[in-house]
Amino acid sequence: MRALRVLLIIVVIFGGLFVGADRLAVNLAEDKAAEKIRGSQGLDRTPVVSIKGFPFLTQVAGRSIDEVDAELGGIEARAEGRTLRIDKLSAQFHDVALTSDYMSIQSAASATGTARISYADLTKAAGGGVKISYAGQKDGRSQVKISPNVPLLSSLDVTGSLTVDGNTVRLRADKVPTMCKVLPGCESKVRSQTDHEWKLDQLPGNLKLDKVTTQADGISISASGTDVKLPG
Repeated sequence: MRALRVLLIIVVIFGGLFVGADRLAVNLAEDKAAEKIRGSQGLDRTPVVSIKGFPFLTQVAGRSIDEVDAELGGIEARAEGRTLRIDKLSAQFHDVALTSDYMSIQSAASATGTARISYADLTKAAGGGVKISYAGQKDGRSQVKISPNVPLLSSLDVTGSLTVDGNTVRLRADKVPTMCKVLPGCESKVRSQTDHEWKLDQLPGNLKLDKVTTQADGISISASGTDVKLPG
């Protein structure tokens, strides 16, 4: 009985050492992956990377990790000489394969992601004194209220719809006010301030945008992909 008790104590001790070594290894791997993602994506701050599944060392030995999550911030999309800032981007990579030297991530079988953009950042990206705010959902479309800066017209608000295509976010006015029909150049002036598109070419793993949803505090963009690449 005493021998069995000693054996159990030894098993517990070595088990604790293994768990400690496993957690140390995963923390080091997370830090390394975060730095590689920051460098490859040109981010202004280091992302937060979480490697899921236990034990980590056993996953590494099999060159396959259950899940890798990443939270990125400070991403910028440029268009028309202006910048659209993405406040937060969360991505989840599943069935992640390691390279043959076990030092880097090669690919993931599938991935999903969500990006958040505030109306303040949308307004800044539109430029020219234009203001963009929440307008809810209509007929399955995500809508915003756009207040262009047209000197001849006061209190001019139009409704615009947000859509995605590939890795591009598009904003278009649904229609311009009737009064613009009688003012030369009015419609083109309004649309130059209401119609925009921003290419999000810094998505990790080359994820593709699925849809955009307007919410009271900003817009949410979902993305997904299969057989994607993840620097790290």
